[in-house]
Amino acid sequence: MKDLATPQQMPLRPPSTVMRLRRMGAAFPTRLSFLRTLMRSLAADKVQVTRPVWNMDAAGFGHAVYTLRFGGYDYALVAVSTDLPPEMRTDRVIATAWDTTYVLYDGIPDQAEIDRIVASAPKQEAARFTARDLVLSRANKSVRLFDHVTDALKAGKQPDPQKIRDTGYLMRTTAVYGNGKFGIADRGHIADHPGMGGPFMAEMLTVWLIRGFTHDLAEHVGGGTLSREAKRHLGVGNSTGLGMAPFVVNHPLLLDAWMAVRETAIARVRAIPRLDEDQIGRIYDLVIRVAQYLAEWNVPDDIASERIATMRDEWPKFAATLTPEALSAEQPIHRIITQSAQWSVDTQELIAALMLEPFGDLIDGLTDCMATPFVPELDPTMSCADLKALIAADWDWACDVDYDAPAECAQFWYVSEEKLEPRLGNRHEEPGAELETPLDIGRQVKALTADLTGGDTPVGRFLAMYPEHRAATRRVQSLARHPYGEIRDNLIGDACLPIDILRCKLAFFGAGKFDPKSDRWTRITLAQGAPLFDELDNADDWWLPVANI
Repeated sequence: MKDLATPQQMPLRPPSTVMRLRRMGAAFPTRLSFLRTLMRSLAADKVQVTRPVWNMDAAGFGHAVYTLRFGGYDYALVAVSTDLPPEMRTDRVIATAWDTTYVLYDGIPDQAEIDRIVASAPKQEAARFTARDLVLSRANKSVRLFDHVTDALKAGKQPDPQKIRDTGYLMRTTAVYGNGKFGIADRGHIADHPGMGGPFMAEMLTVWLIRGFTHDLAEHVGGGTLSREAKRHLGVGNSTGLGMAPFVVNHPLLLDAWMAVRETAIARVRAIPRLDEDQIGRIYDLVIRVAQYLAEWNVPDDIASERIATMRDEWPKFAATLTPEALSAEQPIHRIITQSAQWSVDTQELIAALMLEPFGDLIDGLTDCMATPFVPELDPTMSCADLKALIAADWDWACDVDYDAPAECAQFWYVSEEKLEPRLGNRHEEPGAELETPLDIGRQVKALTADLTGGDTPVGRFLAMYPEHRAATRRVQSLARHPYGEIRDNLIGDACLPIDILRCKLAFFGAGKFDPKSDRWTRITLAQGAPLFDELDNADDWWLPVANI
């Protein structure tokens, strides 16, 4: 085996800086995001997508099947389109009917399996699925844009580019379920399949195939062909709510893997001694692209709109610092990221994401480390003194909080009985706090410190007396080895905005054009700018896509 030298790197940004809600809520997609990783894998495997079944009536109702062979395995997306009355169309997860529903299938389905999925997919959670069904999803049309696009095609014209820029997708998913939910296959079923082992790869593949289906459906209904530029800018919308937040908190080692990879990538590019002319030119091109992206990113939410306006204001000033002398100096990326501290947190994170883009050869391999088979484990042999030292070293953000103060315990997480979906309640105004989900990590650790004595007493013996501290103890021990696994803010305080957690996770998916509808749910766009089915030979230059139509 050939020994490969580890690239040089600067120190990683500390978790005490990176793992704060406000900064997590400023995250941008990068070339390490899961959709980008998937596109590179599909391109490397020279994947070809075919459409062996297209059984649609003139109005676009029926079903279709898309197939591909990836990493030596066959997969198929079965897409079902139905006639949905306007009054039943909703962005909420709570719904019983959708314009379109989907199943990503393990293998090539025969007619009996297609018939089964066509009958069951529209029922979503109410149906029964098998271990061959890998992902379950549904999407509703963006009616105004879908109708405009199909009407334009019927008239023999291309749709209005401004309308495509304003919306950016023909359909919007409200759920993309994987990993065993509602009886579909567990992640372990495909985790060892080449290309599918990374986080959410099956879900991202489903989204990309859905995007292609929405293009085909619009062209079928409109009876014309959309330009490549229009299709490339039409991604898939998504409405995402609180459900993502508990996942992030409940998978600390997975979060650590994602964040550690991103921070390692940043540390590597900071260590680059000098840039060549091509790399400098690439940075200038991306700076221009970002300016256009910010100009095209318009949302009604007051907080988000103000933050975008700040970035628009700061970006030209930042660009002015990128003189030829600055980019020709020693360790230019390190200088740029260090000096970015003068800008807002949002601009800082945007600069960090940009600086990763030209250096795929240096950082893309890190994505192999974004999945983890490990789970937090308790070490009962650790002494209480050592446990106490760990808390003193890393948990001041938790222990310095007065959780009896109304503002610091204002919220409680719970799971709705009706839909089994996560919710967030107001502790001082709503009933149900006795059924609280234990996402109050900081409060748990502070309670642990109240009972924890020092000395050589093994943790196992301490927990025999105080079993209620078992989860907090395991959490503290795990953080010592996985420092990016914990959100270092009070998740039950009134200042906690779940949208920050959602955005961090969605940025790792590769989402862009964040459009918050409250502090608890957001619309996003996925796969905008991504290669079409027949463009995988040029698959890797769509970071922060802008409209070229």
